Amino acid sequence: MSSLRADLSIAVGGLNLETPVVIASGVWPYDPVLWSPERLEGVGALCTKAVSLQPREGNRGVRVWETPCGMLNSIGLQNSGVRGFLKEYLPIAGKSGIPFLVNLVMESEREVRENLSILRESGDATPAVELNISCPNADCDGMAWGISPESAARAAAIARSEWKGPLWVKLTPQAPDLPAVAKAVESEGADALVCGNTWLGMAMDLKRKQPVFRRVTAGLSGPAVFPLALRTVWQVCGAVSIPVVGCGGVSRWEDAAAMILAGASAVEVGSSLFADFDLPRKISEGLADYLADAEIPNLAGLVGLGRKEKEGGRPWAQD
Repeated sequence: MSSLRADLSIAVGGLNLETPVVIASGVWPYDPVLWSPERLEGVGALCTKAVSLQPREGNRGVRVWETPCGMLNSIGLQNSGVRGFLKEYLPIAGKSGIPFLVNLVMESEREVRENLSILRESGDATPAVELNISCPNADCDGMAWGISPESAARAAAIARSEWKGPLWVKLTPQAPDLPAVAKAVESEGADALVCGNTWLGMAMDLKRKQPVFRRVTAGLSGPAVFPLALRTVWQVCGAVSIPVVGCGGVSRWEDAAAMILAGASAVEVGSSLFADFDLPRKISEGLADYLADAEIPNLAGLVGLGRKEKEGGRPWAQD
């Protein structure tokens, strides 16, 4: 590991992270080589790919489309199902020596309860769950649960009743009143909030003269969404008292620092890893240098520092 000149460790939602850099769900391959400690330099935690009760083939047709400053994806939560995950992939994740979260698909109440019951069978081998109530690319689940405070609270309550370990909930930026959704999820016992997932967008195939994706819309990620994600982090951090993990467009250490100043305790890094697998180390080292230059001894001293009152004692706007 590189020698970091400041303490980047932080406790987030029941997990102790050596750095605030979390690899977002869906981007890190289940290659044992990539889950080895030497390939995870600078990583504080990882989220697995989505796990549903039954195997899913994912969406048909085009799944990924590059944009000038990011990418659109419509994967559709392809996965081997929870039993396939426990058999094939949990052993890989468990050997990394770094905390990880199982990204759990929010399906029907019955399916989620059964899924969590099966995960409980793994005991301490599953450290934490990231409940996904934000996926825009699947029918009848995912984002539909995260749009309103009532449905989001119901989803969190279901998961909390079945899972006693660390529970993070991944929110959707499509919610009309995201702070209200965040408060509702907090009230049902979530340990941390991930803010958030991709933004809905679309692309047109000029040769076929049709939408690129069969579902028409897809999830937009990448540097283009960072200012939007930073705004949602600011709003949610002003609404709740539990830790918030910023997510969306983080591609530099400066982005991570901005989210932490806005109140996030950690950040998730996603599509930018496709261009640079070494990004977690670069972000961690950049944050360490930034803290040292500012004479702030630890990361906790940076969290929310940008929320201090404006000159003259007037509070910053929360919306």
